[in-house]
Amino acid sequence: MYLIVGLGNPEQDYSRTRHNMGFNVINKISEKYNIKVNKSKFKGLYGTGIIESEKVILLKPQTYMNLSGESVIEIMNFYKINNNELIVIYDDIDIEPGKIRIRKSGSSGTHNGMKSVISNINTEEFCRVRVGIGKPKENMDMISYVIGHIPKEEQSELEKGIEVAKEAVIEIIKNNIDSAMNKFN
Repeated sequence: MYLIVGLGNPEQDYSRTRHNMGFNVINKISEKYNIKVNKSKFKGLYGTGIIESEKVILLKPQTYMNLSGESVIEIMNFYKINNNELIVIYDDIDIEPGKIRIRKSGSSGTHNGMKSVISNINTEEFCRVRVGIGKPKENMDMISYVIGHIPKEEQSELEKGIEVAKEAVIEIIKNNIDSAMNKFN
């Protein structure tokens, strides 16, 4: 069983922000495989289903980004998910919009949601799919950039990244992470 986690902030206020790339990818996967992410438990919204003959749980923590790990550890403990069955999807300022990077492990960098996940599950050894959002312009602060309005001209590039990330997650489940890294990195 795979636990696929998209990092973001509660959608009613943040759905159209760069910081919600993880939620957006979960929404695309949910749509494609008809998995309803509407059960409320584990400090998140989740749903279960099948992707490429594998049982999966899709999770969108509702703790706000900086406490995402609280939701992740609760559901991992309940379902006895190992870290090698965990895929975390999140936004990354160091990757160009429309691009993704897949890694088997690594630090959180400057991403507070990932800091929370790593701290709560007590390991850096798990699959992550980073969705590029690019860096803010010189005169814009980081918080305004990641949770602010996305200009129309940037939306199509971000959408490409969301779509590629969805396909990468499917490839990880269908084949394995090495195959996905070779195909998408």
